[in-house]
Amino acid sequence: MPATTRPAGGLAALTAGLTLMAGLTLTACDTTTTATPDATAPPCRTAALTWTLSLLDGDGDGRGGNRSGARLTAVNKGSGACLFAGYPGLEIHNGKADGIEGAGAGRPSAVALPGHASVTVDLRYTRRGTPGAGTWCVRQHEAAVTAPHDTHGTVVPVTDAHGKAAVLDACGETIAMAPPRRAGAGA
Repeated sequence: MPATTRPAGGLAALTAGLTLMAGLTLTACDTTTTATPDATAPPCRTAALTWTLSLLDGDGDGRGGNRSGARLTAVNKGSGACLFAGYPGLEIHNGKADGIEGAGAGRPSAVALPGHASVTVDLRYTRRGTPGAGTWCVRQHEAAVTAPHDTHGTVVPVTDAHGKAAVLDACGETIAMAPPRRAGAGA
């Protein structure tokens, strides 16, 4: 009875083919709904960004408790988009001696950075001379920064909230980093 065998074998082949097509269709749907044009942008590189490190208003004036703040900003110098995917590298050293590094919690979402747009990372640290500051401190007018997943860094001067040369005076082993976020217009 070949007629009975054929439909069973044909049905099995048809079912397997439909299952395969359904899997491919679902896969294709999944990639089109989750992928965005920004996700295809190349990673941001340190040299393709203009960096600033600014102390926030009130830092160093004795107000605001034991924690102080600063903001690290990177502006995409080019006209094409790049992807800022992770925390930047941040190191502040007293020569070759004591040093403090930036550290963020978790794994931040990637930030698509169109040409001439900026991303900011807020920083929190303990000022020298505040209760519990300890003795592991750095006092520096510049920091070394690196874009996420890049190996080539650059040196960035520290400025006050008005763009004038300043000194970051921080204690502890790390400077806390907030997740990177796109800066608003004019930031």
